[in-house]
Amino acid sequence: MATDVTQQMNFFAVSRALVSVAAEVATGVQRAVVGPANVRTARENAWDAIQADRARALARAETARAVAAMIAGNAAARPRHAVGVKPLTGSRR
Repeated sequence: MATDVTQQMNFFAVSRALVSVAAEVATGVQRAVVGPANVRTARENAWDAIQADRARALARAETARAVAAMIAGNAAARPRHAVGVKPLTGSRR
């Protein structure tokens, strides 16, 4: 039983080590390709995400304003009833 637990712990330790080495290699490759001054940071990524969210919110607001303006404009231009159809009155005959 103790060997099973030890093997599992070794497996997890090796897995973590491999992921760590892979991350370091990827970072090293990025620095070599784009240069150390151009390596993206978590702060830059977060700021870009915030800016994208703001841009989407602005686009949604502009779309909502445009739709509201179209609805308001169409409501004023629309006749109260369709052509050739008499409007309903309170009494039925």
